[in-house]
Formats: sequence, C-alpha cells, structure tokens
Amino acid sequence: MNTGTEIRRPGFAAWLTLIACEARMVARDTAGLVVPIGLPLLILVMSAATASGEVVINGRSALDVYVMPLVFTIIIATIGVINMPSFLAYYRRTGILRRLSVTPASPAMVLVAQVVVSVLQTLVGLGAALIVAIVFFDARLPVHPGTALGVFVLSMAAMYAVGMIVAAISPTPNSAVAIGLVAFFALGATGGLFGSIDSLPEPVAAVGEWLPFGASSQAMSAAWAGSPADPAHFVALGVAIVTGVVVAAALFRWE
Repeated sequence: MNTGTEIRRPGFAAWLTLIACEARMVARDTAGLVVPIGLPLLILVMSAATASGEVVINGRSALDVYVMPLVFTIIIATIGVINMPSFLAYYRRTGILRRLSVTPASPAMVLVAQVVVSVLQTLVGLGAALIVAIVFFDARLPVHPGTALGVFVLSMAAMYAVGMIVAAISPTPNSAVAIGLVAFFALGATGGLFGSIDSLPEPVAAVGEWLPFGASSQAMSAAWAGSPADPAHFVALGVAIVTGVVVAAALFRWE
C-alpha cells in the first residue's frame, strides 16, 4: 500500500555536510585541537636529541623503536579516549541527539561523523610527528611497515572503543573529559607513558601489556625494530575493541 509519504534517507551530500560541521566543531575547540598533536610533538622533540643517536636494532635508533611508538600511541589515545567522548556527551546533554532521532538523519550519523573527523585528526597528528622526526632527527620508517599500519588501525579502533565507553557513562561534557583523562593516564601508566615498561613492577607491566596503550606501543615498537610481532598484543587490541563496542552499546543513551 502506497501512503504517498516516502521517507528520504540522507544521501552522500548530507554525510559530507555533517562531517564538515563536525570538523568545524573540532577546529573551534582550541585545546582539543592543539593538545593531542602539540603535546606528543613536544615529547618527541624533548626526547629525540639523545634517543636519535642510540642505535638499538636493525639500524633503528631508540627514537625509532621507543619514542615514535610512544608518541603515536599518545596521539591516538588522547583523541580517542578524551576528545571524542566529550563531543558526544555535549551533543547528548544539549539534546542534539534527541532532536535528530525524529528526523530522517539518525543520531548514529553524528557518531559516525565524529569518528571520521577524529580519525582525520589522528592522521594529521601522526603525519606531523612522522615528518618532524624524519626531517629534523633522521628518524626511519618501520622495518615492517605493513605490520605497523595494521597496528595503527587496531590501536585507533581500540582507543575509540574505550572512548565510546567513556561517552556512554558520562552525563556531561566536563565529566567526559574528567573520566577520559583518568582512563588515559591509567592506561598510560601501565603501558610505559611515564617511563620504560621494564621499570614497572612485574604484575603492573603484565597487566599493561594486555591493555590498549601498552599493547599498542609494544606492537608498534616491534614493527619499527623488525622484531617478530607478539600475537598477544593483537589479541589484546581485539578484545578491547569487542569489549568497548559491547559495553558502549549496552550503556549508551541518546538522551
């Protein structure tokens, strides 16, 4: 039966418009735009002077094997765990998601658009760090670039999965930032953010290896050094992705 009313779903142009709007929102958030890129670059510059002159393995320096994986992991984690959840919590708090639910545009479109913009911001941060390291400190690319690319993708997915849990349980934007910061530093503290993993107590280091931050940085380090990849790191990232999606789907509310 034809009722004469046809619901038109948003097309490609609508998706592009929404992504562009999300990009403008991110660009206007000065702290959220600068800190995830500027802070890791500062860590890179401060560490590169000494680390770039110490050859570790396969012609790769300590800068390549240790500093670059850490910097890349910080960029991915900061954007995925802190930035993205705060935007989603803001949209829920202001009723944007609720209003979208009664239009042909689903609230899920905002989620997808935010993830797309976050991925683009992450790629900008990773590219900036890589260019600075190569041009100014003679850094080299990973011995196993394919493995490194796979780790980047899994790391972004795992960190965004953690970020979705943060967004799901945060009633306000400020609480999203606070919870995101706690999660970021908790993951980072067990994953080598504040020093070598070897300096951590053995139980803490063992736990950190199975959490997204530690698994990401160690898997990237292996790819840069040309060492055999530890399957446990990929399993840990996969578990984080599945757990984040399941928990966020169960707890997330559009209003």
